[in-house]
Amino acid sequence: MLLKKDNRVCKILGTEYPLIQGGMAWVANAELASAVSNAGGLGVIAAANTPPELLEQEILKARKLIEPGRPFGLNIMLMSPTANDALEVAVKHKVPVVTTGAGSPGKVLERLKPLGTIVIPVVASVTQARRVEKQGADAVVAEGMEAGGHIGELTTMVLTPQIANAIKIPVITAGGVVTGRGIVAAFALGAEGVQVGTRFICCNECTVHENYKKAVIDARDRSTAVTGQSLGHPVRCLRNKLTAEFERLEAERAPASEIEALGTGKLRAAVIDGDTDWGSLMAGQSAAMVNDIKPAREIITGMFAEAEDILKGIE
Repeated sequence: MLLKKDNRVCKILGTEYPLIQGGMAWVANAELASAVSNAGGLGVIAAANTPPELLEQEILKARKLIEPGRPFGLNIMLMSPTANDALEVAVKHKVPVVTTGAGSPGKVLERLKPLGTIVIPVVASVTQARRVEKQGADAVVAEGMEAGGHIGELTTMVLTPQIANAIKIPVITAGGVVTGRGIVAAFALGAEGVQVGTRFICCNECTVHENYKKAVIDARDRSTAVTGQSLGHPVRCLRNKLTAEFERLEAERAPASEIEALGTGKLRAAVIDGDTDWGSLMAGQSAAMVNDIKPAREIITGMFAEAEDILKGIE
């Protein structure tokens, strides 16, 4: 099937499935990335604000856990103060694939493309997609605002086809994809692959606190909120006391420094400590469709089996 074989994303990545695991800060570590890669997708380690020595440890751990011949990736958040360190770690360890987000990837492309690294920026607009294509990107992740974490303004439904029409390199859809239906929809919109984040929070190999996983499973259709819009960096999370406080401060037009201070350390509090009241439970709107915890392999094979069944019914 097109979803699994003779697919440009699979050929570029060297994967069995055209699926990338989202580079979720504090969540996407070696354990999760290796499970996704071993299941036929592209597992991704999130650099986020990780000190370079710890990031190196994660990469070395992943290389031990991932089966020979299977690729993995590193996500570099370009607005992070450690982004340059992460880039040098990627160079040193010859990471096969690098995804980027939250900034211009020009420097990353210039540094890594000559080394043969596949570079795939996450973009939220047609302008960004055209720019990175000219800079030499191998593909783009078109991320709709349904996604968790840092988001743009456009939905997956309208962003994906516009980008697919505007560029020649492959488009990978992100934001709202947790089922086979989502995969079929992404391909119908012009994508050749999908990036999945929120669904993998609730897989056996994900090491986040069980409270975080339960919060995702308990989520309903309107359980997420977008905070930080007044700062220019909107973030989607599950609603709790923290998001309510963000909303209060933004409504009162509190100083940016006060709003930023509120968010300091809150993602760690959710992922490591399991604080579901004051932790930042980053998750997409798709959390409402996550109902169980299962191995990454079962998640991936189940999604693509459902997608193929849907396509057979259409033919």
